[in-house]
Amino acid sequence: MDKLGLEYLDLYLIHQPFNDYYGSWRAMEELYEEGKIRAIGVSNFYPDRLVDLCVNARIIPAVNQVEIHPFFQQDEALKIMKEFGVQPQAWGPLAEGKHGIFKNEILTSIASKYGKTVAQVVLRWNVQRGVVVIPKSTRKERIEENLNIWDFALSDEDMANIAKLDLGHSEIIDHFSPETVKWLNGWKIHE
Repeated sequence: MDKLGLEYLDLYLIHQPFNDYYGSWRAMEELYEEGKIRAIGVSNFYPDRLVDLCVNARIIPAVNQVEIHPFFQQDEALKIMKEFGVQPQAWGPLAEGKHGIFKNEILTSIASKYGKTVAQVVLRWNVQRGVVVIPKSTRKERIEENLNIWDFALSDEDMANIAKLDLGHSEIIDHFSPETVKWLNGWKIHE
């Protein structure tokens, strides 16, 4: 915080449930209790890891930032987060542009119906499911477009049609792959 010139952080996350994340969580709980961090959370914690942490921690994570988009909807994960009072937050809510998301027939049809872009429909879909979204863009017009999702609501029929797009797994990263685990554990940030 000294390097950042801050007295406190609004939100601090554990990025992956690997290595000694319990030790990290305990340290974050202490900083939270000292008022140095206003909220603590996790990222990429699948339901089994999230439940394990929640039932063994003093403080429940405020947020679980996970991959959620029409092709990987994570319905079971959302149920678990709701059960424990953890706010879901979508990284990659636009599927990192994969699967031709911006040309998908179902999504373009829904976008046309509302006079919106596919990106706006997808972001609204997530918001209607109770998911906080953090879309990435460096272009001012797209950032403004991404904020313009509050003047419409998707119908139940549109929500059901988007639900049909779920592949049931990530095609961005496989957290269950031993190679991914080795790769993630190979990162050294304090050397």
